[in-house]
Amino acid sequence: MLGMALAAIDGTIVSTAVPQIVGDLGGLAVFSWLFSGYLLAVTVTLPLYGKLSDTFGRKPVLIAGIILFLVGSVLCAAAWNMAALIAFRIVQGLGGGALQGTVQTIAADLYPLKERPRIQAKLSTVWATSAVAGPVVGGLLAGYADWRWIFLINLPVGAVALWLVVRHLHEPSRPRPAARPRVDWAGALAVFATGSLLLTALVQGGVAWPWLSAPSLGLFGASAVLAALTVVIERRAAEPIIPGWVWRRRTIASVNLALGAMGLLMVAPTVFLPTYAQSVLGLGPIAAGFVLSVMTLSWPVSAALSDRVYNRIGFRRTAMIGMSAALLVLLAFPLLPYPGEPWHPALLMLLLGAALGLFQLPLIVGVQSTVGWAERGTTTASVLFCRQVGQSIGAAVFGAVANGVLAARLLDAPVDGLPGDLDAVTRALEDPGAFSAAATDHVRRAVDAAVDYVYVGAAGAAALALLALITLAPRRFPVITEAAAPGPAETAGAAGRADTDR
Repeated sequence: MLGMALAAIDGTIVSTAVPQIVGDLGGLAVFSWLFSGYLLAVTVTLPLYGKLSDTFGRKPVLIAGIILFLVGSVLCAAAWNMAALIAFRIVQGLGGGALQGTVQTIAADLYPLKERPRIQAKLSTVWATSAVAGPVVGGLLAGYADWRWIFLINLPVGAVALWLVVRHLHEPSRPRPAARPRVDWAGALAVFATGSLLLTALVQGGVAWPWLSAPSLGLFGASAVLAALTVVIERRAAEPIIPGWVWRRRTIASVNLALGAMGLLMVAPTVFLPTYAQSVLGLGPIAAGFVLSVMTLSWPVSAALSDRVYNRIGFRRTAMIGMSAALLVLLAFPLLPYPGEPWHPALLMLLLGAALGLFQLPLIVGVQSTVGWAERGTTTASVLFCRQVGQSIGAAVFGAVANGVLAARLLDAPVDGLPGDLDAVTRALEDPGAFSAAATDHVRRAVDAAVDYVYVGAAGAAALALLALITLAPRRFPVITEAAAPGPAETAGAAGRADTDR
């Protein structure tokens, strides 16, 4: 949990110190890469760390991830300009990718099926606590100390996590494979390059350059070529980073697609709800953050109780109930009155957290239970990879939707010269004297309409997740025997040995 906390608190604690960082180092035009670079590094390394943990064990991968994250933190604290800070944030992300996937895999290794909801709920509380504590701690350090401390604070937490892992994490001894394990470095490089180009195109498209410009088309074209090359390399590799069985098995493929769609819909509350709360409801940044944070309160509670549902009706049906409820909540958001009260979206976020806790945890626990030890790291990494890619796609797609709706609504504004994108409008609304009363109301209504369309799009993503479960997922997940932990030499056929179905 301490190792997971390093990755969980990172985004929220850094975001509050951006004004101080930009004021000290400059680089306002590229500061978004503080987050994009980190996210890119985490996402593209997930498949590699998953395969390495299946090959060499979880403990060495987790230790390496913690050390790399701490090295990146020290380098970030010593950064002398924005370019250096962005580069060191990418180093942090390379460690963060190991933390996210490996901790989830270890939880499945250490705890039998009936105890996994409890430990997964505890891991969820790490994210919930970080969502609330991160902005507070980051704001205090940036305001009363120095922004460099938001990176140095990782050192004592990471040191304790590292000591506990080294001293107390004991993996079961397993028979050595007959042949020396081989790492598919060519495949790893191809996956890294493909993911880097694709995520760069998604993150920067419509921001640094237009979607139909030469940079966007070039990046998308190059990523498509590299994706085809990656498939060729992985098919020929003896131990591929992303093996074909990840997509050939219905259970894993359906969960990958469903959680990818969940990543897509998560952009609506995490990215656009704070904008809605500040620009439409008139709340301050801290109050807007708490409107969102209520989702993180109901999520772990719902996840912890989900085993009482899926033990009776199965993983697939439980996840379908959760996503159906999430679909209704997302469709209810555009029906909120204008301007409304803060408790209106807060209540919907409370319900959304409960619905998504009932959706995500049964799928993760279920898919991990259909594979043996030698495939669990790869399987977990593929699920998290798809969720991260879904978030990146969602940020790009819904950002374009929101800006398009906003621009259309501002065409008949009572004043001229209004900014045409959501970020610029939000900043302008922070100045009470920027617009007349009529213009301010018109702009707020335009932001309200833009966010409503985003939530309708998120509801469409929820429908896609349901469609993946209905059409692809088996009615009952084939859960394998857990009495004897399989060794690294286990073959792919182990997933077929079903102890029970859920």
